[in-house]
Amino acid sequence: MDRWRAALSTRLRSHDDVQLVMSPVQVLAPAFVEELAEAAGRQEWVVLIFDTYERTGPVLDVWLRDLTLTDRYGELPTNIIVVMAGQGQLDPRCWGEHMDLVATIPLDVFTETEARQFLASRHVTDERVVDVILQLSGRLPVLLSLLSESRPTSVDEIGDASGTAVERFLKWETDPARRTAARACALPQELNEDIYRAAVDPQASDLFGWLRGLSFVTDRGGRCHYHQVVRATMLRLLRTQSPVSWQQQHTQLARTFRTWQHQLRETDPERASERWWLDDQWREHRLQERYHLLCANPEGALPEALRDLLDAYDHGTATLRRWAHMLTQAGHDNGTSTLTNRGQQILTALEDTSAPGVAALTLLIRQDILDTDGRALAHTLRGRDHRNAGRYEQALNDYNAALALDPIRKRVRFGRGATYRLMGRYDDALTDFNRAIELDPDYAVALVRRGQTYRVMGRYGDALTDLDRAMELESNNLVAIGSRGQTYRLMGRYEDALTDFDRAIELDPGMLWAVGSRGETYRLMGRYEDALTDLDRAIELKPDMLWAMAERGETYRLMGRYEDALTDFNRAIELEPDMLWAMAERGETYRLMGRYEDALTDFDRAIELEPDMLWAMAERGETYRLMGRYEDALTDFNRAIELDADYALAIADRGETYRLMRQYDDALTDLDRAIQLDPDNAWEQYQKALVLGALGSADREECLGQALEVFTRESAGSGWDARQAKGNAFIVSCAMSRWESAHQLLNDFLQPCSGAGLLSDAVMDLRDLADAMPTIADQLILFQQRIEEARQGSGCAES
Repeated sequence: MDRWRAALSTRLRSHDDVQLVMSPVQVLAPAFVEELAEAAGRQEWVVLIFDTYERTGPVLDVWLRDLTLTDRYGELPTNIIVVMAGQGQLDPRCWGEHMDLVATIPLDVFTETEARQFLASRHVTDERVVDVILQLSGRLPVLLSLLSESRPTSVDEIGDASGTAVERFLKWETDPARRTAARACALPQELNEDIYRAAVDPQASDLFGWLRGLSFVTDRGGRCHYHQVVRATMLRLLRTQSPVSWQQQHTQLARTFRTWQHQLRETDPERASERWWLDDQWREHRLQERYHLLCANPEGALPEALRDLLDAYDHGTATLRRWAHMLTQAGHDNGTSTLTNRGQQILTALEDTSAPGVAALTLLIRQDILDTDGRALAHTLRGRDHRNAGRYEQALNDYNAALALDPIRKRVRFGRGATYRLMGRYDDALTDFNRAIELDPDYAVALVRRGQTYRVMGRYGDALTDLDRAMELESNNLVAIGSRGQTYRLMGRYEDALTDFDRAIELDPGMLWAVGSRGETYRLMGRYEDALTDLDRAIELKPDMLWAMAERGETYRLMGRYEDALTDFNRAIELEPDMLWAMAERGETYRLMGRYEDALTDFDRAIELEPDMLWAMAERGETYRLMGRYEDALTDFNRAIELDADYALAIADRGETYRLMRQYDDALTDLDRAIQLDPDNAWEQYQKALVLGALGSADREECLGQALEVFTRESAGSGWDARQAKGNAFIVSCAMSRWESAHQLLNDFLQPCSGAGLLSDAVMDLRDLADAMPTIADQLILFQQRIEEARQGSGCAES
């Protein structure tokens, strides 16, 4: 130490020399700023670049911060820019308060144009050589530099720079365990701590935090990913250095993902295999298992991977696309062009905007790369897609092909049965549904569809049996609950129907068809305000829901709100010009409004589209009758009865037409037949009484009495049907000349307002009665005046 002091004393001849040795930064930094200022005075810009800042930053951070952001060493000119180039972010502990003054510029790989320019600068211009280098390098500058150093002129001269590149990626890491772990973790497509531990040796199992901090690793929500170019380079090195280790490591990772699948299955052992495809976590484990198996043994793992493609598509097009990407990636990572090409072909097929799934399945079927089970499933899935798209014949072709490959596959039987049902071939549908349920008595979806088939066939008891059984198997099966509600509605068991619709809506408040069906049920019960509430809600949720729109129009019509009804019918027909039911209902609305020509236009169009539409035919006949065109009316009624000999409505309307034509014997024959078919229809009893009165029969009063008894009973309820019954009881009382009772019934009928439709009907019925019984015409005129005054003065008139 003495000699060292003596040496220093001879060399440090001034205080400044001592300061330079003891505090070099304090001495040199101000001089550095002065010289920078001189340079900045001569140039427009001066740029200071500090490269490899991930290594130098810990030493330079504080000094550089003070140099640039304070005047500790002097004030820097404003035309000086400082650039820190490194792999990581600036240390927030040092720079945190000043980050608003820092602009972050991420450096990506070269664009293709930039990469070609770089290679050209190194005299690498052969197009085949350039293409290979671009592929191998991923346009990463360091790899472009390495691969072009020897200036190759042919593909054979291109070396493999993977090892050198990986060394550069890990050049700052000296720990062998960490370097090995970093290379091993390139094998998984993504990492979390569990996958990390499965990929690395036990001695490196606690280094996940270190790995996440590497510059080429990004962390997204707990999932880590290697930079694509870095990972591709490491994979190429691992694959070429030791093919045996490559296969072993991928196989081990595949086993890990398979184990995790089994662990998930153990949490719900009763769950069907196909149902696990709905589980995101299980599906991801399955995907990664297939990826690693393909990397380890492409040829051996391909058949099962292709089979999985079908299950993936069964889950959805998006899942199939992910599986195709996996196939492509596995081929790329393993250097197997067959895998890459197959995956890319599927992705190309999925670009078909009209039917992507069908295009992909057709590709797999035509390539003849699936085993028997796979081909059967591919035809089944394509049949499903054709069925859902309304291509029923094509669907049948696929289902038949699937059955030829696998005659006892229940799903094929179900799919073909569902197709037959949509085609209206109900007996064929039942045959397939029966076979599917025979193969699996607990096949709930087949039970539901068979129940729906029974329902449209009018076999309501059989429908309930199937739907009840389906709900025993799956108590919250929404389709089964709703279908049973629809069955109850068709049976007239409205309260039971409401119970089911309420339950379905409770389980899924956004279930539009259940909301709309409940609205329809309310309409049939005469609870029109409740019906409107549900139908309004359904249309609010789906403004183009045509069925609900037409159903609301029908509700408005029954309430006598004809203009509102026309608005809904017009909108529905505008969206679907051939919507027969809406068109016929609009015709009925026009008829009730007295717009007979408009009514005929709609009925004509509906019958043109469906010549055997009995209801429209009968309503057109009724319109002709109201217009006094009795022969035209008879033509329609005769045709309807010819098609359905027990069509009570058409028979009764024809009887009324005969009465107006004074063909009383024919009228009586028809009305008797209508009453036989529908004994509770009191209006037909009333019409028969008018015929008997014209014939001078003493049985007239008995018929009127029976009609009045039924109408009185029906008027005791509430809603539109009860108000209509009160109006009809009033008409019958007039026919019986029970004037005091008629006055009281009319008061009840008018309070509250019964709606424009019922009031219009009452006026027409009074006119008809006056024509049939001229002796009471004067009294009836007084009643007509009261009803007209009520229409105009109490808000019942249609606006």
